[in-house]
Amino acid sequence: MADHHAEPHAASLYAADLGETPPRPPLAGSHESETVVIGGGLAGLTATWQLAAAGRDVTLVEANRIGWGASGRNAGFVSPGFSESIFAIERQVGKPQARQLYDLSRAGGRFVHDRLVDLDMAGLIGGHGWLKVVRHPRTGGLEERAARMGRDYDVELALWPREAVRETLVTERYFGALHDPEPFHIDPLAYAVALADDAQRRGAVLHDGTLAVSLERSLSGWQVRTSGENGPGTIKARHVVLAGSAYQGLDAPALWPGLERAVVPVATYIVTTTPLGERLDAAIRFAGCIADTRRAGNYYRIVGSGGDRRLMWGGRITTRRDEPARLAAMLKADMSAVYPQLGDVGIETAWSGLMGYARTKMPIIGLMAGARAAGLWALTAFGGHGMNTTAMGGGLIAGAIAENDDSWRLFEAWHPGFIDRTIGGRNLIGRTAAQLVYWGMQARDRLEERRAN
Repeated sequence: MADHHAEPHAASLYAADLGETPPRPPLAGSHESETVVIGGGLAGLTATWQLAAAGRDVTLVEANRIGWGASGRNAGFVSPGFSESIFAIERQVGKPQARQLYDLSRAGGRFVHDRLVDLDMAGLIGGHGWLKVVRHPRTGGLEERAARMGRDYDVELALWPREAVRETLVTERYFGALHDPEPFHIDPLAYAVALADDAQRRGAVLHDGTLAVSLERSLSGWQVRTSGENGPGTIKARHVVLAGSAYQGLDAPALWPGLERAVVPVATYIVTTTPLGERLDAAIRFAGCIADTRRAGNYYRIVGSGGDRRLMWGGRITTRRDEPARLAAMLKADMSAVYPQLGDVGIETAWSGLMGYARTKMPIIGLMAGARAAGLWALTAFGGHGMNTTAMGGGLIAGAIAENDDSWRLFEAWHPGFIDRTIGGRNLIGRTAAQLVYWGMQARDRLEERRAN
């Protein structure tokens, strides 16, 4: 195989704000480490940081740049929960275990917040709170959710009636909302780079531009072979953490096909406007996270300050990797349909990213099954809800390796053996099935709105 060359970060608001940063040197030659983490997104970075903080020997390899994938391209919403509804989780495993899982997800969000404070980067938090809005008059579901979350999960959600919503979000499209004060939003790429730098200060070894090309059993554990600009490399380790998510086995060689088949790469898209400044005051008077309750909805937030304020707007899920030629126009049309008073806004940046979904909509976290997989850990498939769950999952894997903590077993109900050969993998059948599901979600959303209005 020819030497691997790393790709730069995708053009985005985050990459523009980050500017030029020197890459970490690619790995070359022969090395040993107690743990090798493959994938420099927030899941792998958190596991690496936690292991280094515990005084353990850990090396991370990233094929491109730290935060290159979904971790550095998402909307930056840090909120509790999972891609799967907590009530669906409750139906599967019962209320006590669902409560444990939800508490873990909240702890993941606190980890992000605490690291920003510790790193003197609390200013990276752009706003607090989450408004979950409905686009039809039937708000009974919001009332039920608020009651259940308060009673069973100690989460205080405030129900906003139509009048309160429309004073804050000046649009005829919304009829009610739930306000959760706990979430916040950040620049995820800046956070990823800061976490990587701090992990290095704590003793972790990190390599950019280092593609893992094979994973083999050895007498002492595992051997990972790599390719980079400085030539081939090898690392021998007792533990290996697979944290490549949607890109592993897609842009990188398949290292453990049973796991990689279980992860569906799903694309979503984000645009940011040119500076709108005071124009935003006529439309959005909320500094936190905003999303609608549709199965295939939009999510957005204000970024920047003062006259430099912009609107970041996301949506349009698909299983296609190539960006639609009319991406910016499509999202701009969605934005204008909700807030026509903004007028003809300019689009400054537009980008896409791949999220890793499991068929179950729950993350895959834990020890791979089977004797030949001893010491091999899965940390993937966060399903578009990764800002908190990557932190949670990284902590669970690090705790298992450093302290023999088996809390990761709370996720075994969804992924026994972590091998999924059903429809929902990354082959053509799986991608087609996922796309059909998304189109069905869109159709149900439109039908529900028409019936309600």
